[in-house]
Amino acid sequence: MTLKPSMSGQQSGFTLLELLVVLVVLGFLMVGLTQGVRAGLTMWGAQTRRVGETADLDAGARVLRRLLSGISLLSAGGTVVGAPNAPKFEARPDSLTFVGDLPTGFGTTRRAEITLELHEGRLVLRWTPRRHELSTAPPPEPIETELIRRVERFDLAYWGSPSRGYPAGWQSQWDRRDNIPELIRVRLGFARGDRRRWPDLIAALQH
Repeated sequence: MTLKPSMSGQQSGFTLLELLVVLVVLGFLMVGLTQGVRAGLTMWGAQTRRVGETADLDAGARVLRRLLSGISLLSAGGTVVGAPNAPKFEARPDSLTFVGDLPTGFGTTRRAEITLELHEGRLVLRWTPRRHELSTAPPPEPIETELIRRVERFDLAYWGSPSRGYPAGWQSQWDRRDNIPELIRVRLGFARGDRRRWPDLIAALQH
């Protein structure tokens, strides 16, 4: 009689090929997880930058709207624009100079001569304190504040009648000295590839 060898003495385990397969699968999983984390971090960084840029545009738009809406036909002393000693109002296609109120940060405002213009790719606000009295002293140096950076184009337009008896319309600059425009439109342009968007800002002036 022939006895068959017992199966209970055999030991079970992984072969070398099975171990290699497991290591390859784990390697692919690690590569996939690494790429996923890297892509997620890249998207998060890009979204953070876009949110920051949008916040800068929103802040700049709020400042512009507040300043432009505060322009009045009368100065603080009641002098009509265009009269002797009247507040300066120079409206050009790419710059605007006027007298307005700047917030001080303490709940109050101060009267200032303000200029908005594009300088070296930046939309800047330059201002000096408004002098109500005549003085022989030299004017102070203007203080410059950056509103929006990386701006390629700054276009202004003015809605109103160019002279008495003429219909109102958009003007590239404002030449009247007896009145101010009814509306001011601000357009910004950015470089190609810049994903920021600026809808036209239109502010109504005080009449």
